[in-house]
Amino acid sequence: MFALFVLLFASTAALAQDTAEAKPTTPKTITISESRKTAPADVKTAAKRGPVFRPTKDQIEQVQGMLKEKSLYNGESTGSYNPDTRAGIKKFQKGNGLKETGTLNRATLEKMGVPLTDAQKAIPVSESSFASSEKDVKAAKSSETESLKTGPKAGKPVIFRATIDQIKEAQRLLKSKTMYAGDESGKLDAATRAGLKKYQEANNLKSTGTLNQATLEAMGIALTEKQKGVAEPQK
Repeated sequence: MFALFVLLFASTAALAQDTAEAKPTTPKTITISESRKTAPADVKTAAKRGPVFRPTKDQIEQVQGMLKEKSLYNGESTGSYNPDTRAGIKKFQKGNGLKETGTLNRATLEKMGVPLTDAQKAIPVSESSFASSEKDVKAAKSSETESLKTGPKAGKPVIFRATIDQIKEAQRLLKSKTMYAGDESGKLDAATRAGLKKYQEANNLKSTGTLNQATLEAMGIALTEKQKGVAEPQK
């Protein structure tokens, strides 16, 4: 009788132990707020990045037409990037002190004289868009800003002067139109002035032989901020 009682007690204890071991574990519930707290750092960093500068279809079409005039592109004005368009953009950037990216960033569009959209104007020019060093770019911007603040001295008229880069770009354009056969020297020599007169006569401009504001604008060459502040073009 005692042995039967001991056997019954041992069976009951074993059954209780098996039941405890078989009890499932309840998974931990993670709330949305907790998941946000544990989000990867790269996701948070991406959310802080600024807008990306992208050209519009119309801007790409304008650029393709301009590159064709400069003999830097021979394709159609499709309004979309293709290898030939990128190659033409690189050639333009190389000749205008810009980093050869093959893409239309803000600095390149402004150099080409292509108007920006309001959204694009809100995105600042990246210093990495220029071929020169960061130090030179900052110095140039600082000098230009200072000249705008101080303005011309009283009693002295401001003369409109083309920059070396603008003269070189004009010489390239004149060569593409067989109006000039010299080198891209950046100097207004006799041959360059003669080519400018031909261009001005062909475009109903006053034949001055100089790179004044009206001629630069007709050629699609961007003006500097200092030049935009000059009321009267060079005669």
